[in-house]
Amino acid sequence: MEVKRMRDRRLRDRAGFTLIEIMVVIVILGLLAALVVPKLIGRTEEAKKTQSRVQIKSIEQALELFKLDNGFFPGTDQGLEALVRLPEAGRAPKNYRKGGYLDRVPKDPWGNPYVYVSPGSHGDYDISSYGADGVAGGEGEDADINSWETP
Repeated sequence: MEVKRMRDRRLRDRAGFTLIEIMVVIVILGLLAALVVPKLIGRTEEAKKTQSRVQIKSIEQALELFKLDNGFFPGTDQGLEALVRLPEAGRAPKNYRKGGYLDRVPKDPWGNPYVYVSPGSHGDYDISSYGADGVAGGEGEDADINSWETP
């Protein structure tokens, strides 16, 4: 019986992890984080730019439906709000769809309103997001995203 008790005690003493084993695991996790986190962080801005392009396409589709129903695009003075509710200013649409063309005008992924100009410099209308800084121009994450540019 004494032998069995000693054997059980030795097994119990070895049941946990040693400090060195825990340190090795922490170092390995730290190295993995150092390699993976920078790649994930860079994807955030790329995802916001992609989301902005998708939202611009959605707005463009709503604008096309507005034009099909009414024969013209909303003017700059009417803005994108003309896609949500019947515009009170500017040219009055005669066949405005009940409920509008969008449930709401989205903000860009940085929380800024899209800039809408009609007639535009690059076609019937121009839609732009000014990027992270919210100011025209810029490079990198501050670069503008425009309806007339393809990625």
